[in-house]
Amino acid sequence: MINPTIAGLGPIMQLAYVPRDLDAAIAFWTRTMGAGPFFRLAHIDYKAATYRGQPSDVDFSVLIGYWGDMQIELIEQHNDAPSIYSAWTDAGQEGLHHVCLVVDDIGNARAVCATAGATVAQEIFLDGYEAFYVDTGGGPGTMVEVLERSEGFAAVCAMMRDAARDWDGKDPVRLLG
Repeated sequence: MINPTIAGLGPIMQLAYVPRDLDAAIAFWTRTMGAGPFFRLAHIDYKAATYRGQPSDVDFSVLIGYWGDMQIELIEQHNDAPSIYSAWTDAGQEGLHHVCLVVDDIGNARAVCATAGATVAQEIFLDGYEAFYVDTGGGPGTMVEVLERSEGFAAVCAMMRDAARDWDGKDPVRLLG
């Protein structure tokens, strides 16, 4: 029998943070934890986004690096549009923002999350795939991003993971795209 809980959707592949001080977060993850290099995807280009069911024009960038096989994401919002990121910073939150799971069947994942009592907080529709974030009701750090598997994204992740395996500590932040 398939596990009908969020954990049954698959393993956590990413830990995500929305730091107040992005430079300090980069320094922590690269110097203290040894994660990196981080690849900056500036001003994410998406087709549509919603926050709590309403359209949102959130402008954000992400920095993605690897700590072993675990992906670490640092998120920076550039405008004041309603989003899970601005809600987090407006509430003065720190620490883990969300975890990410990658799934093959996004419709099934939505159903599983709804059955578990999680509510969709944000959706991002990209070119050919989508991601949604559910509020599980467990408090800070328990939001879950569910990302639809795509070959393009998998290839980029593999490149970043490979870069981390041979990283010498130089050029801790690199522009991607």
